[in-house]
Amino acid sequence: MPIILKDVTAPELQAALAPLGVSLRLARRLQAVVTRRDAFPESLPEVSDKLLARIRAEVRLPRLARRHKAVSSRDGFVKYLFRGDGPELFEAVGIPLLHRAGEEKTIVCVSAQVGCALGCAFCATGRMGFVRNLAAWEMVDQVLHIAEDSPHPVRGVVFMGMGEPMMNYDAVVQAARILSEPCGPAISAKSISLSTAGVVPGIRRFTADQLPFRLVISLTSADPARRGGLMPVEKAHPLPVLMEAIRAYHAWSRQRVILAWTMISGFNTREEDAVQLADLVRGLPVTLDIIDVNDDTGRFQPPSAEELGSFRDALSRHLKMPVARRYSGGRDIQAACGMLAGSIEDPGGWRQVS
Repeated sequence: MPIILKDVTAPELQAALAPLGVSLRLARRLQAVVTRRDAFPESLPEVSDKLLARIRAEVRLPRLARRHKAVSSRDGFVKYLFRGDGPELFEAVGIPLLHRAGEEKTIVCVSAQVGCALGCAFCATGRMGFVRNLAAWEMVDQVLHIAEDSPHPVRGVVFMGMGEPMMNYDAVVQAARILSEPCGPAISAKSISLSTAGVVPGIRRFTADQLPFRLVISLTSADPARRGGLMPVEKAHPLPVLMEAIRAYHAWSRQRVILAWTMISGFNTREEDAVQLADLVRGLPVTLDIIDVNDDTGRFQPPSAEELGSFRDALSRHLKMPVARRYSGGRDIQAACGMLAGSIEDPGGWRQVS
């Protein structure tokens, strides 16, 4: 079997090519060319053409096929439609951060799966069901494609696109390791986030592996019955078990735990919700990321400005911990959080195509 480039770290590449006499230094040079130029080197200083030819015969350099691209006229978010090793389509999003002059950058929202088995009611990906896991190289290549296309450097990656990262743990962690290698894309590990809807075994593995990446847990409700009504993962990994895993993660990391809260009008923006959340995390330092729901079915609506203000006031009274309002852009091209569905048949999502 050939060695799949963009699917291995530099040390793994060196170990696989050791019979050819490849050193770790040469493996790092190869990794740099592959992940920064998306090409196998035609030549390298101090490396014979014969050795490069022997290496080339042992490796495969796959590439995603980009089917479409759509640019939001509202906020510049860019959605990409890709095809990888299979016939399935999946999406990724380039998020421009332009608020600091001279420090403009792009964050890439990466898909980890085609579809998702968790079936969260407010998520378009969840309504697809699970199709397949993406390979590490397919995730790495999403970032490389967008980096090549973006006018600003990629400085962060969030595994918050299609799929549940913890249900594809090994490949996701491998992709994050490759993306953070100094000889590769060199994205800071602290700028790579893995998000989970609450898959406890994945959180426990993340803690046991002592990974340097950021962890984000989607909570959305501190009431087990209400949470379970929209997030079936609650039935498999109930809140008490989830919180035990989260507290263990904090005990190791000593970092504030990032909890995501998808705001749904009339559902989880009451004062009672703030009280329940404060009780649930008592003694645990957290940062709460609140973000509007995006649902084209019309079943779920984001809170009004008045409702949002009341909820934030309630959080100030009861939670008394940092709250960050997260902007979910690209809604006009179906690129916002919870809207990715990997469909080429959605004309609204591809109005501005190139």
